[in-house]
Amino acid sequence: MASSAAPRPTASLDAQLATSGVLAQIVRYDIPEPTDGRHSVGEGYHVNMCLTPRPLQSRGGYRRRWGPHRLERLGDIFVLPPGEELFVKGGSGRQASLICTIDARMVHDLVGRELTWDNSHLAAALDIGSAQMRALLFRITAEVRHPGLAAQRMLGFLGGELAIELGRHCLEVAERPITGGLAGWRLRLIDERLADDLAAPSLEELAALCALSVRQLTRGFRVSRACSIGDYVEQRRMEAAKRLLMEGESVKTIAFSMGFASPSSFTFAFRRAVGASPSTFRQRQGRVLA
Repeated sequence: MASSAAPRPTASLDAQLATSGVLAQIVRYDIPEPTDGRHSVGEGYHVNMCLTPRPLQSRGGYRRRWGPHRLERLGDIFVLPPGEELFVKGGSGRQASLICTIDARMVHDLVGRELTWDNSHLAAALDIGSAQMRALLFRITAEVRHPGLAAQRMLGFLGGELAIELGRHCLEVAERPITGGLAGWRLRLIDERLADDLAAPSLEELAALCALSVRQLTRGFRVSRACSIGDYVEQRRMEAAKRLLMEGESVKTIAFSMGFASPSSFTFAFRRAVGASPSTFRQRQGRVLA
């Protein structure tokens, strides 16, 4: 008797808003089994921000450039440049994402140059920690969900700002020192510490873990990840908080497990990072995934 085919991932479009050069969509994914697929876009830039926790162990790589074995961590925000093909591996689950597709000519005209996408730029685009880009994507999400007066014009303005921030991100990567970043094993140690313990580590703890001084750690980390180590730690902690909220944990339990002095202090930090209170986030994502 032939075995039945494995269930395939599905995607559903919840809402979208479009204007000249910019298409913004909220897409819901149902991923019944661990995935190994590929993503590609045509002539536009694909900017993806997960609105719910990304499946565990999500990794991405450019096989045509890097070969089949190099896979980098896929962050809350990643960018896929035009003409590139990204291979993604990840766990199962349900997820919602904001996907913005921006015309490449619009990006290059606003930035004043064509953007370079060598291996270092491609790797840096798989986990973007820019607070400015995150804030713009949250504003676009709100506009897509609840279009207001002149919504298409507003999307055009926000899409233009997003294009400029993308150009600035690429320029920052190009201006990084060729050397001076942290070794891969040190970056993995930091990620493992953040995954194993929800409490925020001190710089002294992470420096000792990496056998470096605090100054070496902070400088090297910024070179490697294009953001401060403090911002990175906060992003990873909020990712964990989002996952716990979707699993049904109470705000109080999450707050104390993460080392906050009170649920209100956790709520303040969560709202600052995510753009919504924990209860609003849980209700909103529950509706999206229902």
